Amino acid sequence: MPKALVVADEVDERLWTGAVRSLDVDLVVAAGDLPYDYLEFLAGALDVPCVFVPGNHDPDLSGYTRYGGLSMKDGFPTEWPGPAGGINADGRVVDVAGLRFAGLGGSIRYNEGPNQWTQHQQSRRARGLEWRAKWRRRDGREIDVLLTHSPPRHLGDREDPPHRGFACLHRTIATLRPRWLLHGHIHPHGEPVPDRVVGTTRVRNVVGHRIMEFSR
Repeated sequence: MPKALVVADEVDERLWTGAVRSLDVDLVVAAGDLPYDYLEFLAGALDVPCVFVPGNHDPDLSGYTRYGGLSMKDGFPTEWPGPAGGINADGRVVDVAGLRFAGLGGSIRYNEGPNQWTQHQQSRRARGLEWRAKWRRRDGREIDVLLTHSPPRHLGDREDPPHRGFACLHRTIATLRPRWLLHGHIHPHGEPVPDRVVGTTRVRNVVGHRIMEFSR
């Protein structure tokens, strides 16, 4: 069963040391709003892949294509602003360490910052992701983890404008039927946050860090 270090939103300085090498994990999973050099350090120190989606405080990664070690934008070679070696799952279906991820980054639009979407825009992005997941399902494998930055609307979100969740994620859950939806964005500020269950999907706020083991 793959084991992951799952992180989001809050840097834990205890992990940003060589002591992190004592963790026995197969991958790093990041749900957004963390410094990319932090993710690079974790993946490098643990010598495991890192799959992530961007949050609303992360640089805009749209428009970049990567071919091996070369990054391109608008037809020209350029430096990719994402974490070195990281696997950006935003809008994609990716297989990492034996798990299949579908990713949808960003938050509700509340200012002119990057990685922010209206409900309608995110719904269109989610439909594209659902189509890609359906196409990939031809090999008989289902989605294990729906990795998002924001939660579904009314499932652990808040009512202030920056922290409202996305309504479309309810449809995406029903369509993909992932075992897990992992999200960040909503800081618990020390309060316990229970998992929520929608059908066969467990929804978990992963702000901070935790170790999770996933059954195949």
